[in-house]
Amino acid sequence: MTTARDREDGLAALRAEIVACRACPRLVAWRERVAREKVARFAAETYWGRPLPGFGDPDARVLIVGLAPAAHGGNRTGRVFTGDRSGDFLWAALHATGFADRAVSERADDGLTLRGVHVAAAVRCAPPANKPTTDERDRCLPYLRRELVLLGRVRVIVPLGAFAWEATVRVLAGAGWTTSPKPRFGHGAEAAVGPFTLLGTYHPSQQNTFTGRLTAAMFERIFERARELAG
Repeated sequence: MTTARDREDGLAALRAEIVACRACPRLVAWRERVAREKVARFAAETYWGRPLPGFGDPDARVLIVGLAPAAHGGNRTGRVFTGDRSGDFLWAALHATGFADRAVSERADDGLTLRGVHVAAAVRCAPPANKPTTDERDRCLPYLRRELVLLGRVRVIVPLGAFAWEATVRVLAGAGWTTSPKPRFGHGAEAAVGPFTLLGTYHPSQQNTFTGRLTAAMFERIFERARELAG
């Protein structure tokens, strides 16, 4: 039987492997260029400039899957969804629904604690224009597959946006869990796949939050539903 210590040790080993990855030349070049050239508002900061492992509770029953790190967010701070507007929206929703101990997180060392939830990404390096290629996605997906296995207790997966939804469906199919017809993405969409429930939501990008396509209330309802489904 897998223990909490086994999960923590396995996740630590996976984190080290992810951080050292240089499998995608285009992504390596971009993430390192951004970290070297920076932007004016963060010119005094030392950027992380490497792939990002997942973050959260090793006993999580809910797994959140994002698209990829932001160039001046996670690629700068060294933690997924930390230091960018999408992360601001996510942490506020997780705090409002009892998954996080604070509503704001701007640094990887700020002590943020997640309870019952783990956050990962389909692609672990910041991509140019926030658009990884399908080859880059598929090269990175084994990390997500292994992370899901190591977490062990996850029962609900919340992909943020269509790209993360498709990546998650591919991961589950690769593990032998499929449905027919193929689950279709939508905000609030639910699909049972193997032992998991997929719960879709629009990505908390500024394109969605500034236009009102995704509101704080809508996002919070997703995580309230995730808690219900996780049991």
